[in-house]
Amino acid sequence: MNQTTKKLCVLAMICAVAFILAAIVRVPVVLFLRYDPKDVVIAIAGFLYGPMAALMVAVVVAVVQMFTVSQTGPIGLLMNIIASAAFCCTAAFIYKKKRTMSGAVIGLAVATLFATIVMMLWNYIITPIFMDVPRQAVVGLLLSAFLPFNLISNTLNAAFTLLLYKPIKSALQASNLMPAPETTVKGKINIGIIVGSGFAILTCILWVMVLQGYI
Repeated sequence: MNQTTKKLCVLAMICAVAFILAAIVRVPVVLFLRYDPKDVVIAIAGFLYGPMAALMVAVVVAVVQMFTVSQTGPIGLLMNIIASAAFCCTAAFIYKKKRTMSGAVIGLAVATLFATIVMMLWNYIITPIFMDVPRQAVVGLLLSAFLPFNLISNTLNAAFTLLLYKPIKSALQASNLMPAPETTVKGKINIGIIVGSGFAILTCILWVMVLQGYI
């Protein structure tokens, strides 16, 4: 296979995995809001092939969701695309400019904040229409529900992306689905990334447990 065909195969696999995660993994966070990790896979697609690839995967997965497992129709489609694009494309754009570990960390940190702000705005605009409630009722949920949900979701996405990107890229290169680097450098395990990502994930889990009333 040439590189274009291999790229399409990888993106097709990524779309399938992202959809499966969105359909199966639905973790309650606060009220009716549930976390699914599909944006981790979409962000990895962006790191591998750039922000346009991330956008393409986000749109494909959102469309498939709308016609299969989602009950939110076109509004859910719009919100899914915006949420995924705000996080994944932002992280991928920054990483494309600086393809280093620090570039990945910066990109994911900026994406976490940017996507949280973007979704707060769109929740304010769309939720009253979707739920058929007064806008003032949604305003009351912005800080108590939507803000913690988006921060937790995006922080988890960032942490899992940091942990999984390099192993997945190495596996794709070993399978000859991506070109291997010209020189193989044996790098040390980045303990800082593992510890930092693990701490972020643990913090989010504890936060969810507080919001769910378990602790």
